[in-house]
Amino acid sequence: MKELVEVIAKSLVDYPEQVTVDEIVDGNHVLLKLRVASADMGKVIGKQGRIAKAMRTVVKAAASCENKKVTVDIIEGSVAKF
Repeated sequence: MKELVEVIAKSLVDYPEQVTVDEIVDGNHVLLKLRVASADMGKVIGKQGRIAKAMRTVVKAAASCENKKVTVDIIEGSVAKF
């Protein structure tokens, strides 16, 4: 599911190199933290949140095949690279 979110997000944004997805697993629940560049937030969220909602729907459908619950959080700003 992490790879699915990453592929979808990278196809939407202008700065795909700044897309990162962190996965936190807690039993049956999976938390995916999608981090994108500030300039790409609007592209990932979409008008009235339609793109973000569609992405969450696709990921939840994939998770239901594995009997897991998934939450996708979209976070502004990328991880600092040194």
